[in-house]
Amino acid sequence: MLIEKKLKEMGIELSAPGKPVAAYVPAVRTGNLIFVSGQIPKKDGQVITGRLGESISIEDAYEAARLCCISCISVVKSMVGDLDKVKQIVKVTGYVNSVPESGDQPKVVNGASELLVQVFGEKGNHARAAIGHSGLPLNVPVEVEMIVEVE
Repeated sequence: MLIEKKLKEMGIELSAPGKPVAAYVPAVRTGNLIFVSGQIPKKDGQVITGRLGESISIEDAYEAARLCCISCISVVKSMVGDLDKVKQIVKVTGYVNSVPESGDQPKVVNGASELLVQVFGEKGNHARAAIGHSGLPLNVPVEVEMIVEVE
């Protein structure tokens, strides 16, 4: 329960994963890998919306990516019960709702990546993709998915 203690010290509270809005499950486990479905940013039960370069700043989109990552961590906890069973964050993919001329997608997805290293230390280092899109579900600024290796 060391990871959960660290989260608590950081002021991060995990909640039960939300129900998917379409035909998929929050995550699938095969062997020691958990594939977490894309998570969208919510704060106080409200979906955060916006488009990078148009209606949301890099800083606010970064925070949104961080919220997505917290949701991903919540999904992993729901699958394994104890986050200390995480062996490695393998890959993070961030999709950023942005105007075509924006090149700041990596800065946004850092909101997820930096949090994972803060929480899991060396186990939080991961491969990554930060992809720009012209639109995302519910007009969210970012969606984050992960692959996690567990015991």
